[in-house]
Amino acid sequence: MGSLGDVLLTARRAAGLTQAELSGTVEVTQAALSRYEQDLRVPDDETLERLADALGVTRRFLQRAQSPNGAMAVDAHMRRRKTAKPTIWRQLEAKLNMLRLHIQQMSEIVDISASLTLPSVDPVMVDPAEAARLVRMQWRLPVGPVRALTQWMEAAGCVMVAQDFDTDRIDGLSQWVAGIPVVLMNTTAPPDRLRLTLAHELGHLVMHREEVVENLEEQANAFAAEFLMPEAVIRSELHDLTLAKAASLKRVWWVSMQALIERAYQLGTLPAAKRTSLYKQLSARGMRVREPYGEFIPREQPALTAAIATQLLRQGLGADEIAEMLGYRDATHNELLPTPRLRAV
Repeated sequence: MGSLGDVLLTARRAAGLTQAELSGTVEVTQAALSRYEQDLRVPDDETLERLADALGVTRRFLQRAQSPNGAMAVDAHMRRRKTAKPTIWRQLEAKLNMLRLHIQQMSEIVDISASLTLPSVDPVMVDPAEAARLVRMQWRLPVGPVRALTQWMEAAGCVMVAQDFDTDRIDGLSQWVAGIPVVLMNTTAPPDRLRLTLAHELGHLVMHREEVVENLEEQANAFAAEFLMPEAVIRSELHDLTLAKAASLKRVWWVSMQALIERAYQLGTLPAAKRTSLYKQLSARGMRVREPYGEFIPREQPALTAAIATQLLRQGLGADEIAEMLGYRDATHNELLPTPRLRAV
C-alpha cells in the first residue's frame, strides 16, 4: 500500500512541478512539503485540500489511494531512446503510476472483462519468438500482418491510454496494475513506430510480469519482431531487400522500413554490408527519423476507455461526476476517460 507521502510525491512529479512550485501554490514552506512527501508530517485537512486542487485530484483520492503491486516507485517498462532526458521519463513514469491508482478506482465501478487471454510466460524458459507465436496462436490472429493491434490488446484486457508525451524520445510505457495490464502510448509517435512500440510493450506484459532479467529490452524487441513479422511468413519476402522493396513491404506489414531491414538482417536474408548500405541510403534521404509512406498505416487508437465513458454517460452520470469517481478534481483533469471523448448518445 502506498503512503500519503508516496502519492503526493508521485502526483507532483506527474504534474511536472518542483517542490518550490507546488509549495508556493498551496502556501506552505518547501520544507513542510518535503516532510509531507517523506511521511514525516501529515498535512491538515485544509492544506490537503489545497494540495489536491493544485495536483488536479480529489482529497479523497489522496487519502485512500493504494499502490498496487508494491511501492509507488516501481519502474515502468519503457521504450525510450538513450538520449531521453531523465526528467522527462521520470515524469512519464510518475504519470503511469498515477494512472495505476485511477485505474484501480475505475475497476471498482466498471467491470473490465476480457474476451481474450493475455498469457504469462517465463522468459528464462520460453524464447521471446516462441512467446510471440504463443500469443498469436491463443488469440487466433490471421496469418500474416497484424491489423488493429490496439483492439486486439484491449480485447485481452489491456487498458490503453494515449497521451502527447511532449517528446519524441519515448514512445510507450507499460505496467501490470492489480491484475490489469496498462499501456501508456505516445500520440506523437509515427504510426509505424507506435505499432512496434505496442508490440514491444505487449512483450513486456507477457514475459516480464514478475521475472526480472538483464536483457528484458532485447527480449521485448525480439517478441515484437516475431509478433508483427512472423518468420514463417515474412522470411521469403525479405530476400534481395532494397529501399524500394522495403517501402512496398511497409505498406503491407504496417511496420517501418528500418524494422524490415533489421528483421531481414536478424533472419539472415540480409548481409551486414547490405544492411549498412541501406541505412546509409536512408540517412542520405533524411528518412532515419521520419520515413515516407506513413499515411498508408492507420494510427492505433484506444477504444476501451471511450466505451467505458459512454457506458457511464448512459447511466446518467456527468463528465465531472465521472472524473470525481476516478479521483480527478474535475473533467478537465481526467486523463483516463478525458472529456473530449465523452459524448451523450
